[in-house]
Amino acid sequence: MDNYVFGFRAVIEAIESGKEIEKIYLKKDAQSDLTKELYATVKGHNIPVIRVPVEKIERITKKNHQGVLAFISPIEYQRITQIIPKLYEDAKSPFIVILDGVTDVRNFGAIARTCECAGVDAIVTSQTNTAPVNADAIKTSAGALLSLPVCREHNLEYIVNFLKDSGLKIIAASEKAVQDYTAISYTEPIAIVMGAEDKGISPEILALCDEHVRIPLLGNIQSLNVSVAAGILIYEAVKQRV
Repeated sequence: MDNYVFGFRAVIEAIESGKEIEKIYLKKDAQSDLTKELYATVKGHNIPVIRVPVEKIERITKKNHQGVLAFISPIEYQRITQIIPKLYEDAKSPFIVILDGVTDVRNFGAIARTCECAGVDAIVTSQTNTAPVNADAIKTSAGALLSLPVCREHNLEYIVNFLKDSGLKIIAASEKAVQDYTAISYTEPIAIVMGAEDKGISPEILALCDEHVRIPLLGNIQSLNVSVAAGILIYEAVKQRV
C-alpha cells in the first residue's frame, strides 16, 4: 500500500514541509476556501492534482479525508534541466530515456531496471498519464528507481525542445516508422522516446523527434511489450557507445 496523507491541513502541511508528493486526489466538486489554499500551496511544486469521484478516495480510506488525499512518493524527483548541464560539465554524453504515456507500473519498473543496468543517465516522464513510483514499480525495477534519477515534467513538449536545444538527438520508437532501429547512430547525446503500448508516442512529441525507428516484427503479433522494446533500443545504444 502506498503511503498517503488525507485531509486539507495534513496535505498542505506535507507539501510545505518538503515531502515529495506523487499526486493528489481531490473530490470532483470540492470548491471551498481550503480547496483554493491547496491549489495555492501546490503551485510551483510540480504536483499533479487529479479531480476524482469521492468513491475513488473512499476505496483507499474511509476516514475523515475531507475529499482530499495525497500519495507520498518514495523517491525525490529531479529536473532534467539541471541534470543535462551537469552531465556536460562532467564531460559525459547524455543518454536519456523519455516515457510518454507509459502507465503500467511493472513496465515502468522493468524499463527502469534496464536503464540502470545500461548506464542511462535519467528517465523523464510526464506529470500526468504516467505510472506512479510505488512499491510495485520499485520491486519490478529491482530497486533501480531508488537510485536512477527520475524527472517528472509538466510539459514533455517543452522538455523535448530543451533537450534538442541542448544538443541531444531525439529518437522515437514507432511501429509506423520505416527505418530499422539499427540503421542510425546512437553515439552522440541522445534521448530515446517510448510510448504507451496501445497509443504509442503522442503526435505532438513524435513530430519533434529527429529519428523515427522501428523494431522488425516477424510473427503474427504486431507489437512488442514496451519494456522489451525499450530494452532492445537501449542496448543498441550501449553496443554503439561502448
